[in-house]
Amino acid sequence: MPVHALIPRLTRAAVVALATLLLSSCASDSGWSSAGLDLGRFRELNAFDTLMQRQDRVYRLIAPLLTKNTPLCDSAARPLLGFTAKNRYSYPMELRAAAESRLKLGGALQVVQVLDGSGAQRAGLRRGDVLLAIEGQALPQGAQAETEAARMMAPLMHGASRLSVRLSRGGRTKTFKVPLTPACAFSAEIGNAPHVNAYSDGRRIMLTAGMLDTLSDAEVTAILAREIAHGALGHARIMQMSSTLTGVIDALLPPRPDLTAFAGSAGIRPMEPGLDLEADRVALTMLARAGSDPALLLQTLARLAQTQPATVTSGYTALHPWTTERAAMMQTALSELRQKQPAGKPLLP
Repeated sequence: MPVHALIPRLTRAAVVALATLLLSSCASDSGWSSAGLDLGRFRELNAFDTLMQRQDRVYRLIAPLLTKNTPLCDSAARPLLGFTAKNRYSYPMELRAAAESRLKLGGALQVVQVLDGSGAQRAGLRRGDVLLAIEGQALPQGAQAETEAARMMAPLMHGASRLSVRLSRGGRTKTFKVPLTPACAFSAEIGNAPHVNAYSDGRRIMLTAGMLDTLSDAEVTAILAREIAHGALGHARIMQMSSTLTGVIDALLPPRPDLTAFAGSAGIRPMEPGLDLEADRVALTMLARAGSDPALLLQTLARLAQTQPATVTSGYTALHPWTTERAAMMQTALSELRQKQPAGKPLLP
């Protein structure tokens, strides 16, 4: 349930192996041993655990970037409750049993992630809380619960500073007054693909599984900052690539996406040099405001240019060519930030 705009959709990391396992089980004869069934169950649970670990990682890393940079997000900033909620229908059929086992999900929406620094965290909401009502309105259940809840929430949040959330925890009903948190309202997705890339269509940010598996936490944070900057600056729209990028993000969400187009650039043109420079400058400031070392962005981009050069057409550098001009501008911007921070000057690009 997108009760705030950050909804990293639970993508299906490691699901290809799982799907292969499930298909092979259907094709085999009926003589599956109990050990074989146990192994299949283990692999399904392991795939779901990997998925949740990736989601939790992105949620944790993106939180300060979203909550500390509202002045830089302009029209993309708005108040959020600060949690995501899912039910059993939020997951693909292949992982539904594992989701039910691990998270005890049914038809009701349940808190899955709480954004660090949000009103939900300060109010005390936790993973596993089963949502009953918001502002006295019962929350929908069933297959369309997330969509219906989002529709219900929009008018409740308009002009509000906090909302009453009634939930069930450990069999007891509790009510919390949850302050709304101003934040950059971008959702985060994880693409089920091995190539090292990231995308922003102006509403959503996607990092591929390959990107997450390749980079450290600090490096992932740096790339998230750049993609938020591209989104806040409306670069997909300026490049007239919004629909293409939306299609790419949608294409990488299924459990087993068709990766044929990702042998190349998937129809995405390289970012215009001036727009990349603009995003670099804003991203450096976003990192500083969020408490991260902005120099990590320069280091991360330089490393990606070496390990994923522009000749790797499915990689990040192919879409964001690394140039001496970008490196020089970032060095200058870093010097300016280092002067502003000790002097207590506003951190703005």
